[in-house]
Amino acid sequence: MMRFPRSKLCLQALVVLLSIASLAEAADKRPNILFIFTDDHAPHAIGAYGSKINKTPHMDRLAREGMIFHNSFCTNSICGPSRAVILTGKHSHLNGFMTNGNTFDGSQQTFPKLMRKAGYQTAMIGKWHLKTEPTGFDFWEVLIGQGPYYNPPMRTPAGTRKYTGYTTSIITDITLDFLKNKRDKEKPFVLMYQHKAPHRNWAPGPGYLNMYDDVTIPEPATLFDKWENRTSAAKTQTMTVERHLSVNDLKLNTPRGLTKEQLAVWNAAYGPKNEAFRKAKLEGKELVRWKYQRYIKDYLRCVAAVDDGIGQILKYLDDENLADNTIVIYSSDQGFYLGDHGWYDKRWMYEESLRMPLIVRWPGVIKPGSANHHLVQNLDYAETFLDVAGINIPDDMQGHSLLPLFKGESPADWRDSIYYHYLEFPGAHSVRRHYGVRTRTHKLIRYYNIDEWELFDLSKDPDELVSVHGKEDYAKVQKDLEQEILRLQKLYADNEPEKSVKKRKTNAKALKRKARQVKLKKVLHLEKPGAPLPKDLDPSAKPLTVGAWCTPESGDGVLVAQGGESTGYSLYLAGGKARFAVRSGGELKVVVSDLKIEAGKRTHIAGTLAATGKLTVLVNGKAVGQGPGHLLPSKPFDGLSVGDDTESLVANYTAPTKLKGSLEDIRIYWGVLDAKEIRAWASK
Repeated sequence: MMRFPRSKLCLQALVVLLSIASLAEAADKRPNILFIFTDDHAPHAIGAYGSKINKTPHMDRLAREGMIFHNSFCTNSICGPSRAVILTGKHSHLNGFMTNGNTFDGSQQTFPKLMRKAGYQTAMIGKWHLKTEPTGFDFWEVLIGQGPYYNPPMRTPAGTRKYTGYTTSIITDITLDFLKNKRDKEKPFVLMYQHKAPHRNWAPGPGYLNMYDDVTIPEPATLFDKWENRTSAAKTQTMTVERHLSVNDLKLNTPRGLTKEQLAVWNAAYGPKNEAFRKAKLEGKELVRWKYQRYIKDYLRCVAAVDDGIGQILKYLDDENLADNTIVIYSSDQGFYLGDHGWYDKRWMYEESLRMPLIVRWPGVIKPGSANHHLVQNLDYAETFLDVAGINIPDDMQGHSLLPLFKGESPADWRDSIYYHYLEFPGAHSVRRHYGVRTRTHKLIRYYNIDEWELFDLSKDPDELVSVHGKEDYAKVQKDLEQEILRLQKLYADNEPEKSVKKRKTNAKALKRKARQVKLKKVLHLEKPGAPLPKDLDPSAKPLTVGAWCTPESGDGVLVAQGGESTGYSLYLAGGKARFAVRSGGELKVVVSDLKIEAGKRTHIAGTLAATGKLTVLVNGKAVGQGPGHLLPSKPFDGLSVGDDTESLVANYTAPTKLKGSLEDIRIYWGVLDAKEIRAWASK
């Protein structure tokens, strides 16, 4: 056996130790990553993107000191799926989180796990929205589900922690506490600082309630768009400012869950405004304009609180000399409609919801004040985080690292198109499933469950008002884009993008078969409103009986409602007549009684939904209206309301939804009561 002199062995050991120390020192100098993420923040509500409706000084500072991306897009414009794409670097159909109803598989590969393994300290604070507990993080504290705007309970590894205060400020405070007191200062960190705001229902913080009171926010040019010259999908959505904003969205109801002090501040801000609105008795376009102003001001107030929180974090980085070695990224899960096309919400492949803000500051690498116009997606974020940390990017990730773009390079092989696929239908807001391709100049969209297409020439029609699909002048463009969709679907392994269509064709029969198996069961019986309402009522694939004794003071108002503009049911009065409505996949069916109910008279009102889908409305035990309906295909997104429809609206009400009068003996049954049982209930 070959032997080495002791002195040579010592020298070799010293070299190895020095190499290890050198690597450790290099690791210590790897950049920190601060990923600031909001929910539903449209780029056109950011000053740096040219906003005409608000100012965002701290986000704008990041743009001045870094790089702003003008062609940043999402792969699936909805909250949870966007987050899953960012964590995994894979499209929704591969990471398994395709709709907000899915549950994220936390055992799969994510960039935080890879960075943690490579020596980074990982932290996740704020909105998670993926149902399972976060994995791959050294520290995490997250909202439960969507989370409230005030007094949020937060999930932690040790259990739930309750906070009092405004959620945006609380998330910022927890983030600052992590940076100051819980950070391992021997390690670089990747910190995901994620806000609920400015998600619906846009509840401003105490210091922002009167912001914008003395101004009129400019209206978008397409506020009164009628969706002509486009697919029929645009006409069946349920996200209009005109019809679908709820009384909670518009702050016409007193919010729940506030402390006495918070409620006093809230009422002082909104009470006088609401009284003035009620006296004005607006109609038509003036009512739409009022709703737009109420909506957009609250949205912008929520944005302002986020921007101020970012200012606090940036100040900390400056004060602690961390700014020079910290990459700060600002983004949001998708864009949003700020009255554009008459809408709020997202989901579409149209520009306002497809575009994501992306602003990145990295001192010494990114040239201050630079702008980038390459086509990028949230699919690229995971790869970018790994690349800047010097970690190998797994071959099964589907995006591209943005590091060359940060350096001002223009790679010859950068993508010329992006692929998009939205899958949540039926679902909230009734946006049809669709996939498509976008290049720098054109966009082709296929709504595959209604077999319709749209083609837009973005250079001539940036607002996407006229589809040119099928036009002779665009035949070659159309054919090329159809081929590009096929290429991208193969590239991203979206091998069966329309596989769910056949299942939906048999869905109605399956629902009826399942509904016939439901046995009669009383699931709710309240003597009068005020008792806690259950949150887990699931009326999907079930026949129903809903009713109550009612003494109305007027001819309008909701007795019982569950669900909203996509899926749900409502028993209500309108014009003095009892009505029972069900909504499935956005399609509304209503049956109306053929007699009027007297104000001030105690009356029994009920509605039934049979396993066949037939609707019946009953007054004092007698059937007074019948008609076709449909079973509910899924559990409604919105909860149960008694005496009002407090979330997104099930029916197309033309009057206030709050019932004036009294309700007694409120019941909901799984199944349809027979005539004898109805008469017995109505005779009490």
